[in-house]
Amino acid sequence: MVFIKTIFFLLLQHFVVTSCNAVIGHHHNPHHSLLRDKAALLQFKKAITYDPNSTLANWNEATDVCNYTGVGCNKKHHRVTILLLHNRKLVGQLSPIISNLTRLRYLELVGNHFYGTIPPELSLLRHLHHLRIEGNNFRGSIPDSLVLPSQLTVVTLLQNNFSGAVPPALFSNCSLLRVFDLSNNFLSGKIPREIGNCPNLWTLNLYNNQFTGEIPLSLTNTSLVNLDVEFNHLSGELPVKLVENLPDILYLHLSNNNMVSHDGNTNLDPFFTALANCISLEELELASMGLGGILPSSIGGLGVNFTYLLLQENKIIGSVPSNIGNLSKLVVLNLTSNLMNGTISANISQLSHLEQLFLSHNFFTSTIPEALGHLPHLGLLDLSHNSFFGDIPSGLGNLAMLNYLFLNNNLLSGTIPPSLGRCTELYKLDLSFNRLAGAIPPELSGLNEIRIFINLSHNHLEGSIPIELSKLEDVQEMDLSSNNLSGSIFPQISSCIALTLINFSHNALEGSLPDFIGELKNLVSLDVSDNHLSGRIPLSLNKSLTLTYLNLSFNDFKGMVPSGGIFESVSYTSFLGNKHLCGKVAAKHVCPRTKHLFRSRIFIIMFVIVIFISTSLSIICCVIAFRRIKVLISSQRAATVKKPTQPEVIQNFPRVTYRDLSEATGGFDDQRLIGTGSYGRVYRGVLPDGTTIAVKVLHLQSGNSTKSFNRECQVLRRIRHRNLIRIITACSLPDFKAIVLPYMANGSLDSRLYPHSQAGLGSGSSDLSLIQRVNICSDIAEGMAYLHHYSPVRVIHCDLKPSNVLLNDGMTALVSDFGIARLVIAGGGVGNAGLENMGNSTASLLCGSIGYIAPEYGFGSNTSTKGDVYSFGVLVLEMVTRKRPTDDMFVGGLSLHSWVKNHYHGRVDKVLDSSLVRASRDQPPEMKKMWDVAIGEMIELGILCTQESPSTRPTMLDAADDLDRLKRYLGGDTTATFASSLGISSSTLDDD
Repeated sequence: MVFIKTIFFLLLQHFVVTSCNAVIGHHHNPHHSLLRDKAALLQFKKAITYDPNSTLANWNEATDVCNYTGVGCNKKHHRVTILLLHNRKLVGQLSPIISNLTRLRYLELVGNHFYGTIPPELSLLRHLHHLRIEGNNFRGSIPDSLVLPSQLTVVTLLQNNFSGAVPPALFSNCSLLRVFDLSNNFLSGKIPREIGNCPNLWTLNLYNNQFTGEIPLSLTNTSLVNLDVEFNHLSGELPVKLVENLPDILYLHLSNNNMVSHDGNTNLDPFFTALANCISLEELELASMGLGGILPSSIGGLGVNFTYLLLQENKIIGSVPSNIGNLSKLVVLNLTSNLMNGTISANISQLSHLEQLFLSHNFFTSTIPEALGHLPHLGLLDLSHNSFFGDIPSGLGNLAMLNYLFLNNNLLSGTIPPSLGRCTELYKLDLSFNRLAGAIPPELSGLNEIRIFINLSHNHLEGSIPIELSKLEDVQEMDLSSNNLSGSIFPQISSCIALTLINFSHNALEGSLPDFIGELKNLVSLDVSDNHLSGRIPLSLNKSLTLTYLNLSFNDFKGMVPSGGIFESVSYTSFLGNKHLCGKVAAKHVCPRTKHLFRSRIFIIMFVIVIFISTSLSIICCVIAFRRIKVLISSQRAATVKKPTQPEVIQNFPRVTYRDLSEATGGFDDQRLIGTGSYGRVYRGVLPDGTTIAVKVLHLQSGNSTKSFNRECQVLRRIRHRNLIRIITACSLPDFKAIVLPYMANGSLDSRLYPHSQAGLGSGSSDLSLIQRVNICSDIAEGMAYLHHYSPVRVIHCDLKPSNVLLNDGMTALVSDFGIARLVIAGGGVGNAGLENMGNSTASLLCGSIGYIAPEYGFGSNTSTKGDVYSFGVLVLEMVTRKRPTDDMFVGGLSLHSWVKNHYHGRVDKVLDSSLVRASRDQPPEMKKMWDVAIGEMIELGILCTQESPSTRPTMLDAADDLDRLKRYLGGDTTATFASSLGISSSTLDDD
C-alpha cells in the first residue's frame, strides 16, 4: 500500500513539474507570445475595412508583428504593448479579440470610423494606461467595465455618439486617472459626484454634451488644472466653493450654460473674489450665459498669469473697473454685447500684454481714454456701436502692432489725428458714421500695409483728398462718401492697384475724373455721384473687364458718353443730372454739331431727302402690287396645304402696365420693399383681383440690368417645374423694366437662414429644422436637375445662392433669378456646352456671386453645369454650418469647403450651426442617430460638390437622388441606408 502511494506521489509530482514547465515555456517563449499577438491583430484586421494601398498594407503573415504599421513591442516581455492607429480611415466595429493583447499599454484609435459599442472585453486589458478612441462613431452608453483596468491614466472618448448617463461606478477605481475627456457626445444626466474619487485627475473635459444640474463640489478632492464644461445645460450659481478649493486650476471654461451670478443674478463679486485663490489661473470663459451685475473691483485679484477673459453676450452693467490694470499679463478682454456704460478706466494702460480689446455693442457714453494708446501689443481695438464722444486720442498712433481699428457708429468729433498714419500694420480702419470734421490728414499714407478697407464715410470731413492716399497700393475698398470733401480726384489713384471699390459720392469734388482710372484691373464698383465733377468721361473705363457698377449721376460731365465695355450695359440713370452729356444712354441721344457744319451741308441734306421720298414712293407701289399677287396665289393653294399636326406653343402672358404695377405696390413704396439685389428691388403688391404678387423692378443704372431682364424673361417662359419660380408677366419700357412673379410668403432662404432680430429669432439663430433644411436642399437639387437634364432648353443658372431660393407657403423651395443664366445650344451637351445666341448675350456678366463661383471660372473656363454643382455644394455647406462663404473668417486661403473638411473627421460640432447642435441634444437616441446620419450626408455631399476639379463633382441628378434617399430615410424608410451611418466617409479624396 505504501509502495502504491509512493508511486502515485512520484507520478503526481512529475505531472505538476511538467505542467509548470509547459506554462513557463508558454509565457517566456517569445516566438509563441508574439505569434498569439499576431493572430489577434490579424483577426482584428478582418473585422474592419481600410485602404489596401496604404493603411495596414504590411499586416500579413510574412511580416514580423513588431514591424506592423502602428504596432510597438516590448522586447523584455516579447509582447505587443502599443497599438496606435491615428487617422487611418478604418471602418468597422472594435473586435473583442483585441483583449488577447494582454500586455497592451497604449490603445489609440483616434480619428477613424469605428462604430458600434465598446466591447466589455476591454476590461481584460489590465495593463492599459492610455485608452484614446476619440473622433469615431461609437454609440451607446459608456460601460461600467472600464473601471477594471486600474492603471488607466488617460481616457479620451470625445467626438463620438455616446449617450445616456455617465456611470458612477466608473470612478470607483481611478486612483491613477489624470485625463478624462467625454466632450462632443450626447451624454446627459448629472456629472457624477463620484468623480471626486480620482485624486490625481488634472484634466476634465465635458463640453458639448447635455449635462444638467450643478458642477459637483467633490471635484475639490482632485488635482484639477483644466475644467471645461462649456455648451451644456448646467445650472445653479457660479461655483464659488469649487474654485476656492482648486488653487492650481489654469483653465476654467464655463461658457454657454444656464448658471447665474449671486443674489438673483445681480452680483458677480463673490465669484471673482473666490477666484483670487486660484493663483495659477490663466483663462476664464463665461460667455453667452446672461450673467448680470457690474464688473466688480475684485477682478483685479486674479492671478499674475491671467491671460484670457471672455465675458461677451451677458448682461453686465457699469464701467470697466480701475483695478483691471492689475491683470498685467492679460492678452484678450472681450466684453462685447453687454449693457456696459460709463467710462473705461485709465488704468487699462497697465495691460502691457493686451492684444485684443472688444467693447463693441455696449452703451459707453464717455470719451475714449488716451490710456489706450499705451498698449504696445494691441492688435485689435473694437469700440464700435457705442456712444463714445469727443476726439479720437492721438495716442492711438502709438499702437505699432494694431491690425484692426473699429471706431465706427459712435458720436466722435474733432479731426482725424495724423498720428494714426504711424499704425503701419493696419488692415482695416473704420471711422464711419461719426461727426469727424477737418481734412483727411496726408499722414494716413503711412498706412501702406492696409489691405482690406479704409472707411471714413458719413462724417463732416472737408478739404481735398490728399494725394498721399495713392500710396495705399494694397487697399481693396476706399469709402469717403457723404462728407464735404472738395478739390479734385488725384490722377495717381491708379496707383492703388488692388482697389475693388471706390465710393466718393455725396461730396463737393471738382475737376475731371483721372484719365487712367479705368486701368485699375480689379475695380468692380465706382461711385462718384452727387459731386461737381466736369470734363469728359474717361475712355479708359470702357476697357475695364471687372467694372460692374458705375454711378456718375448729378455732376457736370460733358460730351459723348463712351461706347463699349461697361457703357454697353449701363442705363441712363448712371448719368442723371449731367445736362451736357450726350449719347445713346444719356438724356440727349444726339450730340449737337456746329452751326457752320450744319449750314454747309443743308443743301445736300435737302437733296437727299427729296431723292429718298421719291424712291420710297416707288418702292411702296411695288410692294403693294407684289402683295396683291401673293394673296391671289396663296388663296389658290390654301385648299391643298395641310394644317400643322401641332399648333405652335405661344405664351400668352396677361398684359400689365406701369400704372397697374405702381398702384399694386402703393407707388413702389419702401414699406412694400421685400428684397434688394445687385440688379433691382422687389416689392410686394396686390392686384385688383386680390392676387398677391412680387414685382421685381430692375435697377437700370446697374451695369447689366437690361441684359439680365431679357435673359430672365427668355428663361422663365421656357421652363416649368414645381421647384422653379414661374413668371406671371413682365413690363418693359425704355426707362422701366419689371418682372411679375408669385409672392412667396416665407421669403428667401437667405432671410430664413439669417433672420433679423425683429423677426423674433435674433440674429444668432435660425428656426429652420434639420428636416426642413434637407427638404429645401432636395427641392433645389430637383429644380437644378430639371434645368440641366430635362428642360426643353437646358439652362446653366450661374448664380445659385440662398438669396435666389424662395420658399412658398408650404416651405417648398423654388429656384429663382435667372438674370445671368446661360442657355445650352441644341446638341451642345451639358458639361461644357456652347451657349445659345438669343440676341442679348449675358456673356459679359459675372458667372455668379463671390463665394459661390466655381474656381475654374477664375481661370477662364466656360460656364458649365459643374459650375452650378459647385455653387449648390457651397449652399449645402452653408445650410449645415449657417456660415456665409464670404464670412470674415475665410481669409488666407481658408474657405468654407476647407474649413468644413478640416473639421469633419475631428470636431465636427465646431462647424455645425449651433441651433442644430442644440436641437440634436433634445432628440431621443434613435432620432439622434438619424440626425447624425443626415448631417454627415449633407456635409459629405457639400464637400463632394465643391471639389476643386469639375470632373470629380457629381451631377445634379446624383445630388437629387442622394437627397431624395435622405428624405425617405428621415421619414422612416429603413431601406434607405447611408455610408455615414456605418462610419463610412465618401470624402476620401485628397485635399484640394
